[in-house]
Amino acid sequence: MSKTIEGLYYSQSHEWVKVEGNTAFVGITDYAQEALGSVVYVDMPQQDDQVNAGEEFGAVESVKAASDLVSPVSGTVVDVNSGLEDSPSLLNEKPYGTWIIKVEMSEPSQLDNLMDAKAYAEYCENL
Repeated sequence: MSKTIEGLYYSQSHEWVKVEGNTAFVGITDYAQEALGSVVYVDMPQQDDQVNAGEEFGAVESVKAASDLVSPVSGTVVDVNSGLEDSPSLLNEKPYGTWIIKVEMSEPSQLDNLMDAKAYAEYCENL
């Protein structure tokens, strides 16, 4: 069974969000990295790009599959995790300790559309 972390928000497309002020750190869940297998490449947007909740912002490629990354929130990308360019496997090693993008949220109320850890765990059990 994959693990979840209390205090994060989760999307049905298996991204997590950690909020600090108006900044959202976005990564992939333990469930997602387990399903993908060994991550070999992460396609990320550029700093200052706009992302929209429910829309693709990049992709994660593994030895067995590729999966779109879907933004859980809307806003402006204020930073990308450049460490993933050289070490994409960090998403496997520390899925909740490795963010992909930081977003300055334009609509923080969108967080209300995401799941908490308990709801996400139940969601994953029913997949």
